Amino acid sequence: MGKKRFLAVLSFLLIFLFAAGCTQRPSDHLDPAPVHEAETGTGISKKTAPDDSGGENGPASENATGTEQNKGNQEIQEKGKAGGGPSNILSTMKVHYIDVGQGDSTLIQFSDGDEDYTILIDAGTWQRTDVVEYLQSQKVTTIDLAIATHPDADHIGQMDKVINQFNVGEIWLSGNTSASRTFQRLLEAIDNNNTDYYEPRMGEEFEIGPLQIDVLYPKTITGKNNTESISLKLTYGDVVFIFTGDADRDAELTMLKSGFNLNGDILHIGHHGSNTSTHPSFLQAVTPSIAIYSAAEGNSYGHPHAEVVNLVQSSGIKLYGTDVHGTIIVSTDGKTYTVTTKKSGKVTAGTRSGTAKKPESAAPSPSPSTSPAQAPPSKKEQESKPAPANNNCINLNSASAGELQRIIHIGPARAKQLIELRPFSSVDDLQRINGIGPSRLKDIKSQGLACVGG
Repeated sequence: MGKKRFLAVLSFLLIFLFAAGCTQRPSDHLDPAPVHEAETGTGISKKTAPDDSGGENGPASENATGTEQNKGNQEIQEKGKAGGGPSNILSTMKVHYIDVGQGDSTLIQFSDGDEDYTILIDAGTWQRTDVVEYLQSQKVTTIDLAIATHPDADHIGQMDKVINQFNVGEIWLSGNTSASRTFQRLLEAIDNNNTDYYEPRMGEEFEIGPLQIDVLYPKTITGKNNTESISLKLTYGDVVFIFTGDADRDAELTMLKSGFNLNGDILHIGHHGSNTSTHPSFLQAVTPSIAIYSAAEGNSYGHPHAEVVNLVQSSGIKLYGTDVHGTIIVSTDGKTYTVTTKKSGKVTAGTRSGTAKKPESAAPSPSPSTSPAQAPPSKKEQESKPAPANNNCINLNSASAGELQRIIHIGPARAKQLIELRPFSSVDDLQRINGIGPSRLKDIKSQGLACVGG
């Protein structure tokens, strides 16, 4: 009897506990949805948030604000106040605004523990080798991320050499293309070295070690190379850097309207100090302590333009330029930053040489000609001006990756996918490629380059 009574009591307890467990809500055990990370390249983490996050573009941060302390002709100390509570102890990050003449190139170096990181934004002009030489002088062997803000020859000029001579983990391009030989060499270098390729878009966030990268622009591309330059916000501790390539005022205003927190400490002035960039509202939103532009001394474009110089200096912003100061290095521990220049000097507005207004581009363009009796263009002209479109169509089933990218909306990634999807029975089949829909197909047909052969 005692044994039966014991089993009856035990059975009752088990039934009670099971019933109690069934009435508990499953959601009581669920944690809030986390932010996910997806690897996009060596050492580069892409941050993606749940769809119901409200479209946040990253937290608004209190940035270091500087008070100048003169330390001589070639060095200015900016002592910043760290905001938002104590920051993690960071190693010194150096941002080198390299003097590359009438071009653009910035080297970024930092570390996290035993891990060293190197980023290169743009690579100067094709006529020179100074970017490669500068990287070698800084003992660079590996570049985690190379960024070509747009395909103009004064920004991607030596990028092919960089990829061929250094170990480049990943390269970012805007997705816009060019028929210039400089751009074709870059694509060949990417293919030959199997370099990872990515096209960043507005609102994306990435982390490389302790550095956060927010993509400010572009959201989409339409073939406007300068306007649609890759624009970035780099946050290191409490110190923020803004880069906009050659993005124009309209692009800057689009960034403003997108709701980004653009407040920063060091602004890389757009388009070499041209008046096509640096809208007063954009400058006010960034409110930098320091502005830096890259231009050649005595350049034919009159960079930096008087409107930009006056706007920046009247706003109480310290202005540096590679034409005046040579290579400029900003060093920061995430709380304070120091600006060191190769030369001392004072920035003044540039003077445009000659009487005719020069186009805002990488190099003078030759006048078009179809006369066989006329002398052929110089090598410089051939490099700086995109090659004219070939009257013969581009065969989707046999053209190389470089040739395919002469077709509108076909960048390196789509050219690679196109080759993998061969054969094509008609141009309409291009809609099999990611990102090619009816609207872009219409553009491709209107261009008249794409065709299908055997």
